[in-house]
This record gives sequence, C-alpha cells and structure tokens, in this order.
Amino acid sequence: MTQFYSEHSKVWLSVDCIIFGFDDGKLKVLIGKRQMDPGRGEWSLYGGFVSSDESVDEAASRTLYELTGLKNVFMRQVGAFGKVDRDPGERVVSIAYYALINVKDYDEDLLQEHGLQWVNIDAIPKLYSDHNEMVKKARKMMQQKLANEPIGFRLLPNLFTLTQLQQLYEAVNGEELDKRNFRKRIKDMDYIEKTELVDKSKSKRGAHLYRFNKRVYNEDPTFKL
Repeated sequence: MTQFYSEHSKVWLSVDCIIFGFDDGKLKVLIGKRQMDPGRGEWSLYGGFVSSDESVDEAASRTLYELTGLKNVFMRQVGAFGKVDRDPGERVVSIAYYALINVKDYDEDLLQEHGLQWVNIDAIPKLYSDHNEMVKKARKMMQQKLANEPIGFRLLPNLFTLTQLQQLYEAVNGEELDKRNFRKRIKDMDYIEKTELVDKSKSKRGAHLYRFNKRVYNEDPTFKL
C-alpha cells in the first residue's frame, strides 16, 4: 500500500440496498433492526462497507446475495448519499442501489436469520440516517423506469392476472388507474400473452392468467402505460 494522499482525511464507503417486493397488492420494502452501533435497534435498510478489493457494484451484488440468496437480480444504482453528518459514527459516504425481487422467491429462513421483514412502502417507519430519503428517491426512479420498460414483471410470478398487473402499477405509482383504459393498453402489447390457464382462487368464474414474453418484447420494445 502506498502513502499517497496521506495528507487527506479518510472517508468510509458503504452500500445500501433498497429491496422492493410486491405482495397482496402492495409495494413493499425489506427492512430490519440495525444490529450494530451507532443506531443499534433502529429500523434500517440492509447494507455494508465496500472492501478494498471490490468495486461498489460488486459490493452491492455481494450484499444483495448475502441478504436474499438470489442471483441475477434486477439492480440499479440510485446515487451517492454523502452529507457530512449523515452517520454519527464516522464520515461515511453510501452508494444506494434498488433491487426488484419476487417475494415468493425469497427464503423465509433468511428473513429470520437477518431479522428482516417486508413493510408496506406507504407505512415505512423512521429509518436510520437518510435511509428514508434513499427509499423515496429509489421509488421515483422505479416509477420513471416502469413507464418505459417492463421491469415490473420482476416483481410478479411467472403467471399473473391483469388485476395483479394493474395493482402493481398502482402500487408503484401511488395512484389508481382506470381499469378499462389499462386493459385496452395491455391488449396492444403483444409481449403480454394470455394463457389458457385460469386462476380461481378469488372467484368461481376465475381470471385468465397472463405471462410476459421476453423474446417478443426484445423484438419490439414499445412499452408505455
């Protein structure tokens, strides 16, 4: 290790992960009680420090895998959070990332192991440091992304009803959508395929199940809702 920059003060670098899920018609975020000082016992996002031998993206991927046990998860950088007084322990700059996972794919044992829980995004408690700000910015970025790309399918099971799809968009955007207009737009999207399967869990008549066709989408990536 060289002695370059020794005249400058050191700053700690960390990553924080905003993990979104969708369940029971609600957009949810994975949070837990902080298990270290400062802030022990406070609600917090899950994160960690960047090692000297990894990039910030690698640190985020490692942290996400440790937390979920899942690979190839959709993840995007939210930005840097570096207010001087954001962490009462040391001078820490955090790079935040948001990720989308299907709640049903998440191992319940990991929830217990890490002391985490899914919380409705509209009922998130006060989080440690600037973590509430991170969640707010991540949701806004996801809304913008969702308007142009079908990233929402990463939050849904492989087979879903149109009601589930509409509820997802309403949950992410925080507003109700007109059912007739929504379904009319869906019919124009060839990459949302209607299957022969019917979900009868909600009613005797049931609702047709749909699926996202990635191949068709890649051939004609036109997506606007």
